[in-house]
Amino acid sequence: MSFPTPSNTAERHALAGPRVSRDGAWNVPAITARPGGPAERVAARLSDHTAATIFMLVILSGLATLAALSIGLGFLVTRVLVHAWGLGAADERVNVWLAAHRDSTLGDASLVGSIIAGGVVLPIIAGLLALAFVAVRHWRLAAFTLFALGVESGSYRLTTLAVHRHRPSVPRLESLPANASYPSGHTAAAIAVYGGLVVLLTSKLENGALRAVAWTIAVAVPTYVAWARMYRGMHHPLDVAGGVVIGVLALVVVVFASRAADAAASR
Repeated sequence: MSFPTPSNTAERHALAGPRVSRDGAWNVPAITARPGGPAERVAARLSDHTAATIFMLVILSGLATLAALSIGLGFLVTRVLVHAWGLGAADERVNVWLAAHRDSTLGDASLVGSIIAGGVVLPIIAGLLALAFVAVRHWRLAAFTLFALGVESGSYRLTTLAVHRHRPSVPRLESLPANASYPSGHTAAAIAVYGGLVVLLTSKLENGALRAVAWTIAVAVPTYVAWARMYRGMHHPLDVAGGVVIGVLALVVVVFASRAADAAASR
């Protein structure tokens, strides 16, 4: 007696039933592949490779794509937008107004906003979280935490090598290269790290109020960081917008890579 063989992916998933989490309580829906979704299709096409290799292939291709997009947007800003429709002057006026209203209290607040998204604090946060996830043997969460910052940082660095924009014409409160205004790396990093943690957390939360609080924080922290960078005369509003693009898309890349790795490991 013979039995019919499932003819497509949907039928195979229907017969197999819901996917059983390999990570139990540590299963995070945000980085779990959806049956028949694009991450699973990518994993199927790369079925000759291990889950770790697929993760890195998606990360590298995503980084290259994001860097190219960011550089293109940078050229659009510096070569077109700042010279059209008075956008460059309006961009500068924001920084002039902020500089004219500086005081010691706001100065201290802007320093805090810069520190929490700086090149010392965020690597420490990401590194400690990754070590904690490794300790409980959840490799995808560890990789997500590290590579969210890594993809953001790589895209930012490549953009600054190609795109040069002078910082606002106001007294600057930090000594950094004057021609590296675009984009705001602090803003991008705040989204990648703090926003990434909220993405992971809220995908497991069922309480609507807690989800709302978490997303409010996810928006408030990068907004605070963006204000701090403009207040300190380090970036224009358009530079901050470029940082937002990098931060958000870096998360998209790492989420997709994590889901593709999950699909490959689940086969």
